[in-house]
Amino acid sequence: MRCKVADFLETASGRRIAYVKTEGNGPGVVFLGGFMSDMEGSKAVALEAWAKRQGRPFLRFDYSGHGQSSGEFTDGCIGDWAEDARAVIETLTEGPQLLVGSSMGGWISALTIRAIPERIAGFIMRRQLMEEGQVFVPSGYDEPYPVTKRLIEDGREQLVLRKPLPMPFPVRLFQGTADDVVDRQVALNLLDHIDGEDLHLTFVTGADHSFSTPENLALIEATLDELLA
Repeated sequence: MRCKVADFLETASGRRIAYVKTEGNGPGVVFLGGFMSDMEGSKAVALEAWAKRQGRPFLRFDYSGHGQSSGEFTDGCIGDWAEDARAVIETLTEGPQLLVGSSMGGWISALTIRAIPERIAGFIMRRQLMEEGQVFVPSGYDEPYPVTKRLIEDGREQLVLRKPLPMPFPVRLFQGTADDVVDRQVALNLLDHIDGEDLHLTFVTGADHSFSTPENLALIEATLDELLA
């Protein structure tokens, strides 16, 4: 399938970030992808189609070193990608946004929430990779992930479970019982750590780390309908 032509944002850090923006009415939705993923993945594209049906603003983008954005993957780190996320949200969206973070995108979302809480309306996270080491393990795809010293060292500086994590808006966490990358205890630890009054964690029987089956995508879409109603 041919990728949709992207637009590009030049950030203050000198990075060229590729994005696809769907116009609409009401609070917007921003999708934050996972480690070495890009904005053409099944979840990002499916949620974009959902947003179009709803007439809802939607934004998907590639971190630097990912997909169509500038830079080499091995030059980047968590802090860089969090800067990219903040730049696209602050520059390309208006008002509070509902973040949907997939895998590492949940980590990036949490850092974004901490940096610009006034721009966040809600948070849906499909799996959580905020503790040391877990985002860096091979995941069974064709090629192993390249891991740099800078990525590891920066990752340790960007951990979010060592400081208070206030989220005064709706938060929905999903964890697959067949996830062989992240242990379900990590999701429970995150649940205990977040400070919020509208916080739900759902374990999904049989769902693996990709969380990309039609049933999994329908669950995310139904949750978006609930939070944006």
